[in-house]
Amino acid sequence: MTQTNVLKKSELADMESVDDVRFIKDANGLDYIEIENRFATAKLALQGGHVMHWQPHHTKKPVLWLSDQSRYETGRSIRGGIPLCWPWFGAHPTDSSLCMHGFARVTPFTVIDIGQMNNGYTRVILQMKHTENAQRQLSYPYTLVMTIEIGETLSIKLSTTNRATQPFFMGEAFHTYFNIGDVKKVTVSGLEQTEYADKLLDYWRDKQEEAIKFNHEFDRVYVSTVAPVTIHDPVFGRDIRISKKGSNTTVVWTPWEKKAHQMADMPKDEGWRNMICVETANAMENLVMINPGYTHILAVEYAATDF
Repeated sequence: MTQTNVLKKSELADMESVDDVRFIKDANGLDYIEIENRFATAKLALQGGHVMHWQPHHTKKPVLWLSDQSRYETGRSIRGGIPLCWPWFGAHPTDSSLCMHGFARVTPFTVIDIGQMNNGYTRVILQMKHTENAQRQLSYPYTLVMTIEIGETLSIKLSTTNRATQPFFMGEAFHTYFNIGDVKKVTVSGLEQTEYADKLLDYWRDKQEEAIKFNHEFDRVYVSTVAPVTIHDPVFGRDIRISKKGSNTTVVWTPWEKKAHQMADMPKDEGWRNMICVETANAMENLVMINPGYTHILAVEYAATDF
């Protein structure tokens, strides 16, 4: 992806200058934020409020995985990082012509505030713009705000406020791609004794007995769980811990070789072995109902520890 002209301060209304933040526009007109503070580096795309990169200085490898075949175009989601699924997860429940995983991941966000926190982390606050495409797919009034805190850990909060006069239901997820040494060698713990729906077996229900290991395509929706999850990666020599609030669903997915090579924006080599998705979500029977005037917050914190 070619990056060009750094945005001037005057182009960001009334925003104070922050030394460790750069605003970039690429050749396709998409806007990005690059951040470096004393704890970590990160990169965000304003389209979709998409965290593309995060690497604490104490880790040898980026924590997030980004496909080398990702497409950076208006109205198209990025493969990798943390795509946002909202206001539904998966296909729309009644209209399959609408955007898979909702429209938030291809809708531009605007910067509300950026600043350094007392602990030295960088906080970015974004709000989704109201566009004609969004209005066509979701007609009731709402406010969607994302708060991202970047440092030794990465924390994200997604706040949905119901501005309508009636309650509404929604699904949501942080569809996070993690950078790993080899999917065939990692294990995922924290979901033992949790019920799941297996999407590869027509949502057949069963219970996870042990820590998860992978030797084929895997796509399971773990329901009614608030437990933290840990990815144990012996190749990269680190654990990645995913802690969450306001979420009762965890999704675990890897496409494996055949499906990965059928996807235009996945690597054409064995790059699929270097990613695993562990998604913080509310889906299936864990959809969220928000009453008029109320706000629901989906929150996650990622921490990587080398061993």
